[in-house]
Amino acid sequence: MSDQKRRRKPDTSASTSKKPRGSSSLSYAQDLRKHLKPDADILSSLRQLSASTSAAASSKKPVSVSDLNLTSSCREVTDLDSSSVLLSIERQILSVARSILSGQGFSFDVPSRASSNQLYVPELDRIVLLDKSSSRPFANLSTVRKATITARVLSLIHAVLLRQIHVTKRDLFYTDVKLFGDQNQSDTVLDDVSCMLGCTRSSLNVVASEKGVVVGRLVFLDDGDRIDCTKMGIGGKAIPPNIDRVSGLESDALFVLLVEKDAAFMRLAEDRFYNRFPCIIVTAKGQPDVATRLFLRRLKIELKLPVLALVDSDPYGLKILSVYMCGSKNMSYDSANLTCPDIKWLGVRPSDLDKYRVPEQCRLPMTEQDVKAGKDLLEEDFVKRNEGWVKELEMMVKTRQKAEIQALSSFGFQYLTEVYLPLKLQQRDWL
Repeated sequence: MSDQKRRRKPDTSASTSKKPRGSSSLSYAQDLRKHLKPDADILSSLRQLSASTSAAASSKKPVSVSDLNLTSSCREVTDLDSSSVLLSIERQILSVARSILSGQGFSFDVPSRASSNQLYVPELDRIVLLDKSSSRPFANLSTVRKATITARVLSLIHAVLLRQIHVTKRDLFYTDVKLFGDQNQSDTVLDDVSCMLGCTRSSLNVVASEKGVVVGRLVFLDDGDRIDCTKMGIGGKAIPPNIDRVSGLESDALFVLLVEKDAAFMRLAEDRFYNRFPCIIVTAKGQPDVATRLFLRRLKIELKLPVLALVDSDPYGLKILSVYMCGSKNMSYDSANLTCPDIKWLGVRPSDLDKYRVPEQCRLPMTEQDVKAGKDLLEEDFVKRNEGWVKELEMMVKTRQKAEIQALSSFGFQYLTEVYLPLKLQQRDWL
């Protein structure tokens, strides 16, 4: 009995040779704090970046499509006043009336926004729309509905401009739900009409609902009201859907921090990151809307500040970043007004996952759809011309791992603002 009750002495060799899962990552993350220099040193480097960006912006002459000897003609739109847009619509309708009276029926000549009619121009570092158009006749069974919707949208925009008011895209849809069917129909034709008339979508006085927000070292006038973005709490100030009412931009920021997601934005805002490192923080809470893109471009041009981007380490984070930089294919006709080509990719990059020892349980396996999206990005011309992007994307596809910004929270809820971003800025670790 005594032998049976005799207990084996615990073997401590295994417990001393192996650490709990993730402990080495946590220890490494804590050690990284020791590599941080005083904030004054980091700020000095940021001031150099801001000064060089401002000097380059002041000395560099903007290049437009007309400055280039392109083999194909391109179609671009400009901001037009209400009277010019009204006149253009009336000319379109008069042309329709003449065609009907002559017994020929009517059709609209609509610029093609298909991928085959778009071109990436390296000199501009953005997508442009070529000049190919297609006919949209009312007498054709396949296009009669689209032609009707086009005529209806022209009529509605004309009424809005005459009243000198602004409406949302949702308002536009609800004026004729039975005809439009769903909002995608009216939204698509709205872009067609903008392209047809040669004006920006904001010139039509039709805006999207508020989506983007801003916080940080920025003061501006919103329809005459003074807005101080350091006093907007963790929610930030909603970016006005009608950017025309924004004026008087003032800032002592050293850079703009563009953030993909609302969760990271709230952490940065609550920790008052913009006070420690003077910056303006902007997010569109995912896929960027037109107002946020217009607002970011104005910050970039008027304040002459560098823009650093913080997105998820996955193909969709990079797609979102590419929309800010090169434009979306859906709105390639307005890329000149909506893009900031020289945004710097700060993080989270695929190489950061090992560099910062993000735990395996915080990394997500890429689906086949993710991998395809990554490979498709590698075929894009704007990616091919950036060696750093190519290396990072190839690593992502090879490891088949992705991670969200929030994966950094595994080291502590404030690790993003207290260690990761300060260290990135200190090392000037961006692409």
